[in-house]
Order: sequence, then structure tokens, then C-alpha cells
Amino acid sequence: MNMNLRIKFQKPGQAGIALLLTMIMCGVALAILAAAMAWSASSTRLTYRSIQYIRSEAAAEAATDKVVSQMTRDFLYGGESMVNNNLNTYRQSTAPTTADSAYWSNWQFDDGNGDVGQTYVQPGTSDKYVALNPPYAGLNGYVSTYTVVSHAKDTASVQDVTAGVLQQVQLDTIPIFQFAMYSSGDMEVSCGQHFDVTGPVHSNGHLYVEPDSSLTFESDVTAVLDVLLQRDPLDTRGPLGGGVEYVETNAPSFPVAALTLPIGSSNSPEAVREIIEPPPSGEDPNSPLGKLRYYNECDMIVTVSDSGVSATSGVEINNRATSITNTELANFVSITNNFYDGRESKMVEPIDINIGNLTAWSATNNSLRPILGGLNLSSIYILDTRTPLTLPSTSLGAVRVVNGLQLPPNGLTVATARPLYVLGNYNQTNSAYLGTNNTSTTEPASLVADAITILSEGWHDVNQQSANENFASPTTVNAAFLTGAVETTQGQYSGGMENFPRFLESWGPTIFTYNGSMVKMFPSLYATNVWEGINYANHYYDPPARNWTFDANFDDPKKLPPKTPSLLKVVRTQWANAVPGQNVASAVP
Repeated sequence: MNMNLRIKFQKPGQAGIALLLTMIMCGVALAILAAAMAWSASSTRLTYRSIQYIRSEAAAEAATDKVVSQMTRDFLYGGESMVNNNLNTYRQSTAPTTADSAYWSNWQFDDGNGDVGQTYVQPGTSDKYVALNPPYAGLNGYVSTYTVVSHAKDTASVQDVTAGVLQQVQLDTIPIFQFAMYSSGDMEVSCGQHFDVTGPVHSNGHLYVEPDSSLTFESDVTAVLDVLLQRDPLDTRGPLGGGVEYVETNAPSFPVAALTLPIGSSNSPEAVREIIEPPPSGEDPNSPLGKLRYYNECDMIVTVSDSGVSATSGVEINNRATSITNTELANFVSITNNFYDGRESKMVEPIDINIGNLTAWSATNNSLRPILGGLNLSSIYILDTRTPLTLPSTSLGAVRVVNGLQLPPNGLTVATARPLYVLGNYNQTNSAYLGTNNTSTTEPASLVADAITILSEGWHDVNQQSANENFASPTTVNAAFLTGAVETTQGQYSGGMENFPRFLESWGPTIFTYNGSMVKMFPSLYATNVWEGINYANHYYDPPARNWTFDANFDDPKKLPPKTPSLLKVVRTQWANAVPGQNVASAVP
């Protein structure tokens, strides 16, 4: 058996090379592993840092939100003055703490200036009167922009990560007479004849659009709840008989934020009524509600009691320290007339204010004019304190303005908690413009009351109890109305905004011309009988032909009526990251 045996010998250097290659490969692998681990650790740190930054950003945003929420509450409660009075509180006492939640135990906040536990708040300015953005396009307001900045970090974190957030808040103060129609609650608009609404319309509740003829809205329409093409559910009248057109937009805007007065309590229509009432004993006139009461704001207060008539300067001027003599009052105040109101089924005992005579007295008197700095008075409040002995249940205490063509220069506001009647043409010195929408020669004017009733130029103070006994003449009134209404109840329509000014005469084709702003603010307290149309048995009026427009003068802040209240709205205009350690915006790191 032959066997070939071959033996191969390896050179000594080859084994070393293999070992070296193995070690090199292991080193490369270890280097790669080390790099991977380093990358992983770095990535973990970056991820953790990113997460921590997001947490810090959220914490800083929470701090700014806390300031913004308190600022919003104060603004809507008491106006911008309350916000400015509380700036130091926002700065020093609003950063989140364990009193809010145990979560904040390890968090540190600062204002960007190195002040730990504080928030940066930069006050705004209130001298900008600008056009507002949608959904309130067409309105103007005084706008103040406040800047709020907070920086936050978690002190328990292994990484020192701080994030900052900047928010800007716009506080809008909107004079209420910029609306053709405004309602603090639900609003109804119906019409038995063509109705053209020329200015902005807003309802703080539902807006029921229920035309029985053609209805046109020329400007923007907004509502807090919704806009419904139907009658109020309590209104049992038949189906709608007309159509509606929105000129400014294809559809109204809803829901939108409520526009309210800063009265310092519930903003229900019932609560808002307090602005026309005299204050209770002990109320601070500088309280949120006190500052909005017409009683406190007006230049002169006329009081009619069982013992007669008296008058003083206003609360705001010198706390009623100046008296007006009876001789002076006799020139423009009378309580000797009466007339019948067919809607209320009562004899009205009016406090007649002769506006023409008041204007002449204002220009020359030596009692009120000196403490007004030599200026004419621009507002008057009438307080009726007559008791049931003077005003029995069959009578109605009220105020009536007469001879009202000529108002004091710079305008006049007449306010009372009682019903108010307007006799004849009001606020137009150019007879050629009576019956027209030309208000170039009018003064800024408003009438504020429990209810407002128009008595035409053809009215006569006789005991007439039906429309057939009093035939109206063409009449023009140029003034904003802020007043009450009797709301719709089951089976009883309120009369809607088309009957917001009340009537007592047979108008027929006779035209009532109105240029102004209609503000439906609260339920009427004294003039409370329901509206009844011409088909009812108690036929006390026939409606006029309506020539109504919004007075565009009210878009100019210099032409607004004296003592015009303002609605409030809060808008968040900017959110941004803040530069670390500073109070300016930056890009997100």
C-alpha cells in the first residue's frame, strides 16, 4: 500500500500577521461600537434636552396664560383701569407655585430680567383708535397691547434647560353706539314693510331673523350664540313672509365672543340695567359699576320729588356741591302736563325738559358753567322720586324732551331710569335736512331710559285712547337710543327691533326718520305692557313708514354722544418663544 504524505510548513511571520489583522479588526469594531455608544448617548442627551425644552416651554406658557387669564377677568370686570392697577400683582404673584399644584415644586420662573418668581408684564397704551379685525370689521376701538413674558426651568433636571414664552394681548374698548343695532341678550328683527339696516348688528345671545317683508343687512352681522332664520320659539305667529339679504358678507358670523360692559358683576341684561339707576347708599362711585352709572357721570342731576323740583351739579364734577336755583330750573323744567299712553293704558305724568331753553341757559348761567370750566353742559340725569301718593297706579312717571331741535354745542345726553318720550323733531338745526339722512349739522346726542316712545310733530296732549284720535306728522330724531324692551313671551311677540322705538299715533304712510344707533340693553321695569300690532283690539297706533339709518358720525370718536359707554373685548394677537434671559421674541431653538 502506497501512501503519499505531504507536510506543509508555514513561515514564522504569517501567524503574527493574522493575529495583527484580528486585533485591528477588533479595534475597529470597538471603535465603531464606542462611536455608536457615544452617538447613542449624545442622541439620548439631545432627545432629553429637547423633551426638557418642550416641558420648560409649556411651563413658561402656563405662567403667561395665568397672567393673561387674570388680566382678561379684570378687564371685563372693571376695564383697563383695573388692569393697570393690578400690574404689580401680575408681575409678582402669578408665577405657578405649589399652591396651584404640587407639580410646580421643582420649577423656577423668572421674568427675563433676573427676577426669580416673577413674570414680565409690559403695559399697553390706550391712545390708538383703530379699525378692528373680523368678525368685528367695520367697528373701531381704543386698542391697548400688553406683552407678557415668562422663562421657566426644572431645577431637578440633570440638564439646565430654560425656555421662554412671549404672549401679546390686545384689550379693545369699543364705543357701544357704533352699532346700528346691539342687544345685550337675544335680538329679534321682523318687519311688515321693507326694512334696510345700514350699520353693524350684534346680539349677545340668539339673533332671530324673521322677515315678513324684505329685510336687508347692509353691514356685518354677529351673534354670540347663533343666527336663526326663524321666529323666537315663544313667538307663535305664522311662517315668515319675506326674505333676507346680507350685503356685506354671504352669511353672518357666529359664534363670536360676547361684547360686554365692565359693570363688575353678572353681565345679564337685568344686571346691566343698573347703569341707568341711581346708586344705593354707600356704593363707591369709583367701583366698576359706579363708574358706569349715568347718575354719577352726568354734569347735572335734576330731582323731582313730592315737594317739587331741585337740581345740582353732578357727582363726578364736585359731588353735587353746586345747586341750581328754582328760578333757573323754571326755564327748562316743567311738571304740569300729562297725556295718555295707549300701550301702557296709563296717564303719563311727565317731567318735561325743554331742550332749547336748557341749551340757552347752559350758554349763559353762572352756577353750573363755571365749574364746567366755562363749557356748556353735555349731560343731564333726571331722577324721579315721586311716591304713589303723587303717582297712583293709574299713572306713569316719565321724562319727556320737548323743543329739541337745538342742542348745546358738543352735544347732549339725557338719561333717566324712567320711561322717556321724545316730542317732535330732535337735534336738527337745518330744516332742509329734516326727513333726510343728512346729519352734518347735528350734535352728538343720546337718549337713555327705561323705554323710549316717539311722539310726532302732530301730537297733542289730550286724553286720547286710540290711534284714530291722534294722527302723526313727519318727524325726525337724530340721537342714539340706549333703552329697555319687553321680551317675547309665550304667544306674545316683543315687537322686535323694528318697533324698538315705541309709537302711540296713527302714522300710516307718514315717515318717521331716524338717524342714530339702537342699543337694546335690559328689560323695561316701568313701561312693561306688551307690544300689540295693528290687528289687536287695543289699537293704539299704526306704524310709520321707516326711514332709518345708522349715523356714521358715530364712527368718529370726536362725534360720539357724551358719556357713551364702551364694550370690551380681549384678543390674543401673538405667541412666540422668548430669547433666553430677555423679553423679546425669538425663533424656536
